[in-house]
Amino acid sequence: MKLRLGNWIGLSAIIVLVDQWTKHLVRGALRNGEVIHVTDYFDLVLAFNPGAAFSFLADQGGWQRWFFVALAAGICGWLLRLLARHQHELLQPLSFALIIGGAIGNVIDRFVFGAVVDFLYFHVGRYGWPAFNVADSAICVGVVLMFIAQLRESRHAAPAQEKLS
Repeated sequence: MKLRLGNWIGLSAIIVLVDQWTKHLVRGALRNGEVIHVTDYFDLVLAFNPGAAFSFLADQGGWQRWFFVALAAGICGWLLRLLARHQHELLQPLSFALIIGGAIGNVIDRFVFGAVVDFLYFHVGRYGWPAFNVADSAICVGVVLMFIAQLRESRHAAPAQEKLS
């Protein structure tokens, strides 16, 4: 089954909708900074991150909001071009669609709240991973899949090049 560009864009839209819906639910259930302990290693929290991953640049004066919006827009544009070129493959366009959906989900937060809404917090005792959200998860999975696709492509290209030598 060959998927088309519209299918991949639809997947990105689903990621955006699920991301925004889960953030809406958490914002309705928790106040900023509030924590609900779910298990010994997982909490639901409500945090607003004006920075990037690991709160990178979060302590800046606000310029980073527009920098991250512009960066996400540029990356999404580039990935859309790649998506159109590779739309009939499987792994690469899947990775592009996940990253695009995640990036758009977080850009919406930056426009609406000036920061990204995070709510998933995994930890062991007092040591934890920074809180994240569905969009962040989609971006991470997308990046891993992109690397796998590139490794596969380079493996297939190497034997072909050896035959030409």
